[in-house]
Amino acid sequence: MNTRQLGNSDMQITPIGYGAWAIGGGNWEGGWGAQDDADSVASIHAALDQGINWIDTAAVYGLGHSEEVVAKALKGRANRPYVFTKCSLIWGEERKVGSSLSAASLRRELEDSLRRLQVEVIDLYQIHAPHPDPDIEEGWAELAKMQQEGKVRWIGVSNFSVAQMERAAKIAPITSLQPPYSLLDRGVEAEILPYCEANQIGVINYSPMGAGLFTGAMTAERAAALPADDWRTRNPNFQPPLLARHLALADILKDIGAAHGRTAGETAIAWTLRLSAVTAAIVGVRNAQQVGGIIGAMDFRLSADEIERIEAFCRANP
Repeated sequence: MNTRQLGNSDMQITPIGYGAWAIGGGNWEGGWGAQDDADSVASIHAALDQGINWIDTAAVYGLGHSEEVVAKALKGRANRPYVFTKCSLIWGEERKVGSSLSAASLRRELEDSLRRLQVEVIDLYQIHAPHPDPDIEEGWAELAKMQQEGKVRWIGVSNFSVAQMERAAKIAPITSLQPPYSLLDRGVEAEILPYCEANQIGVINYSPMGAGLFTGAMTAERAAALPADDWRTRNPNFQPPLLARHLALADILKDIGAAHGRTAGETAIAWTLRLSAVTAAIVGVRNAQQVGGIIGAMDFRLSADEIERIEAFCRANP
């Protein structure tokens, strides 16, 4: 199996991992609309059966529900994957999401995640967001303590800047960074990816298919019909005039992929994996059928000419 070492850890992970954001369902501010748990479980089983060996979730996804679904899917499975989750985004009875990096809050989150995931140890525990910024040191020191206690095997960060990673690294080594990276969001290319590569920090990028824009299945009609509790309805990328630009790029990705028997989504994922700084991509699916449209990205790599075709479009349509 094609695997890559994640940062300074002993984990060898597949080039794509199962992203569990969308299976948290709707009824919260980062939701993707209603989701059938049976479909979610089937999609996890399909991903593992096809060779994916890690799952990335977070406490906040579905306000705890995603972790519970992951536990349900893994119950009794012989080929258990690595399980990664995240902390620092919290909520109360009113279901409004806030943020805390206090040691006490993170400790409560860890115990809740261990319970929901039904595990004794988490393979990779990540700070989900660097907020409040002044508390980064307190939060990261607490994750380092959790690692020393054996509650988590490795610790990482998500959505951190270089300056924020430098502050954390003074306390304890960072195994990985989880940033947004796709043809929609290239902000990490200039400074963050080079820093990670130079400091042996693994990168597992999220939303490589642009939150569904580059799957090949998105249309203007489908975007307009997204349910009200899908966060994408509030995202300008899913509305005119940006939507037309993104769908035109999706057509190019579809065309490139078709020459290899791959989908537009697999082409979009492969584009993010073209850089040596990117260890692997987090790819979300919501049913078993969708796994067939992304699994080919495990070993699909774009040629220089194909990359240039994509870049030419991006230069002409910034």
